[in-house]
Amino acid sequence: MKTFTRSILISLLLIFAAPAYSGDMQAIQIFNCEFNDDATAEQVLSMASTWLKAANGMAGGKNLKAIIRFPVAEGGDGEGDFRFVITTPTFAEWGAFTDAYEGSAAAKVDEEFGDLADCTSSTMWEGLKIE
Repeated sequence: MKTFTRSILISLLLIFAAPAYSGDMQAIQIFNCEFNDDATAEQVLSMASTWLKAANGMAGGKNLKAIIRFPVAEGGDGEGDFRFVITTPTFAEWGAFTDAYEGSAAAKVDEEFGDLADCTSSTMWEGLKIE
């Protein structure tokens, strides 16, 4: 009986919470990155800006945004020196972007970015805007 009651309570909470988000869903990819040798944050930011300009000119990349996140405090689960975060407003745009990536201008900048940092692992996220 406890399981049934808990299920009903959770369902009711979800019904009331549904209007709390706008339904705008973003595709978000978060890369864990580490600086190579003597690379600086300024160099990484400059190269990321060059990459973003190239990415915005590609199919599916018009609305793409990029963010570099540097930790100011880290717990036990922290890995890497910074996060490179890429977002698109929809998964359809993300798909068009990734389909066009190989051999693109952004891919060429990506090779240069590899001289500054190694971004070896990433996770894909679905982001929902809360209102």
